Amino acid sequence: MRAAVPSLPAVLCGSAGLLLLLLRWRRWRGLWRKVKEARERQERGLEQMDKAVRAFRQQHPSVNMVSILSLSLPELSKKIQDGSLPPEHVFYAYVGKALQIARETNCITEYMQESEIQLQHTKPGEKKGLLYGVPVSIKDSINCQGHDSTLGFVKNIDKPVAEDSVLVQVLKRQGAIPFVKTNVPQSLISYDCNNLIFGQTCNPLLYTRTPGGSSGGEGALIGGGGSILGFGTDVGGSLRFPAAFCGICALKPTGNRLSKKGVISGISGQKSVTAAVGPMAKDVESLALCMRALLCEDMFSLDSTVPPLPFNEEVYSSTRPLRIGYYETDFFTMPSPAMRRAVRETKQLLEEAGHTLVPFELPDMDYLTFNFCFRGIFADGGVSFLKKFEGELEKGSFRIFFWLMKLPNWLKTLLSWITKPFVPRLSNVIRSMRANTVEELWSLHHEIEESCHQFITQWKRLNLDVMLCPMLGPALRIGYPTKLSVAVSYTMLYNSLDFPVGVVPVTMATDEDEKELKNYQGYFRDWWDRTLATAFSSAEGMPVAVQCVALPWQEELCLRFMKEVETLVMKKNMIV
Repeated sequence: MRAAVPSLPAVLCGSAGLLLLLLRWRRWRGLWRKVKEARERQERGLEQMDKAVRAFRQQHPSVNMVSILSLSLPELSKKIQDGSLPPEHVFYAYVGKALQIARETNCITEYMQESEIQLQHTKPGEKKGLLYGVPVSIKDSINCQGHDSTLGFVKNIDKPVAEDSVLVQVLKRQGAIPFVKTNVPQSLISYDCNNLIFGQTCNPLLYTRTPGGSSGGEGALIGGGGSILGFGTDVGGSLRFPAAFCGICALKPTGNRLSKKGVISGISGQKSVTAAVGPMAKDVESLALCMRALLCEDMFSLDSTVPPLPFNEEVYSSTRPLRIGYYETDFFTMPSPAMRRAVRETKQLLEEAGHTLVPFELPDMDYLTFNFCFRGIFADGGVSFLKKFEGELEKGSFRIFFWLMKLPNWLKTLLSWITKPFVPRLSNVIRSMRANTVEELWSLHHEIEESCHQFITQWKRLNLDVMLCPMLGPALRIGYPTKLSVAVSYTMLYNSLDFPVGVVPVTMATDEDEKELKNYQGYFRDWWDRTLATAFSSAEGMPVAVQCVALPWQEELCLRFMKEVETLVMKKNMIV
């Protein structure tokens, strides 16, 4: 009996299948090669930092690096300006410390070796900017000439940008020296800090905790003392999470107070939730000095879309008592015991200092979080977000979201209706990922505008200057932010409203907080609430912050309020 001979169509189909597998294998192999090369370049950069610091120490063995690192930015800047501290000493002190923190936390992606050349060009007697000789760190997504802005995507490796972002150009004109780029989560749409290229960044205060994101590399580096001033972006808390989790300060300005030209967005073109670029530092005075430097003619001329509003010194230095709104919870994400205590203790300090505290009632945060924030970011049904991942090696923890985004609108509507009685928040997540028509998007934008006006009306009816509110914390365990996208409610509100908001650490998680956390159930008592309780746990000694909010374009008042909170907390800690 003769063996069956495969038909021609079967042979062709089999051959085509094998060819497709071969092509896919070759593409994957090429992508992994790029990842390997990027990691090798990262390691070479760290080795160059080590070599540079060793050479400097051999030539200048008497330089006290520790004393340099102990200076605040205003103190450091003053010493550089008056010539009592050479910029070279400052630069290599921070390169050495940054190297140490990078080895511990994996926060640096690239060393900008040209910074050494820029350092050599700092000449005595030349006109000095406010940040003259100050080494600064830059988030991966902020363009620096000759360097990649990967956003954690393999496809963006070996694509150095041709021009500095306006922010970096202004920094250089003010005398600052950008010296490293720092790690981010893949796509930036996360408040953890992990990607396939460079891996996980850890919190410098406790390595099992996330540093936050998406400006997580900045948070880890500054929190560990490896940078005195850094810059990140914020579209849902991406400056504030790392600052709060790593025990430092950050300012998210009004969306267009600082130029975003040359700053890469996680979802380009999205206008419903306003992104901002802002500074991060150890203390509030450093943020204020940074804003003084950046709000200059160079910023306004390089990007004419930025309103020409110089730093208002009178507002920042005012000492008049403030009328402060406050709330302890948004009734959507139940605050951890440490979060609630942080607001209460700060409120008491402010009242004792002569300020007036007024309760503020928030709008429906359930509706605002899902209908304005989530729906606003994914208004196209997630199409733009999905395109970012095309051709990438790994989709990571976004897989469930990808699956939902790819569903047709009718099926999303059906699933939302089915899940609503049992898991209402999941139902709202699914509904928020429907693709909107142009008419629906315009209607959403109108609704967001009206909500903002209503918020401001309530603010003015209470005659408020500023607002005190909770900040998510303490730092979550690594890997948990990707499971807890709904916990961004405290931060994302102020991106939707486009208000300036800063973060100031005010206390640390205690054993008593940990005991109270055992009774944490959340407002919905769903899987997300149970997971958040686990994510918060075992964080004794980790910093906990508050948010300080002002009305749009009032960054100076926001900073003044932050400074007041910081000063009162420091006085209290000195007495204790």
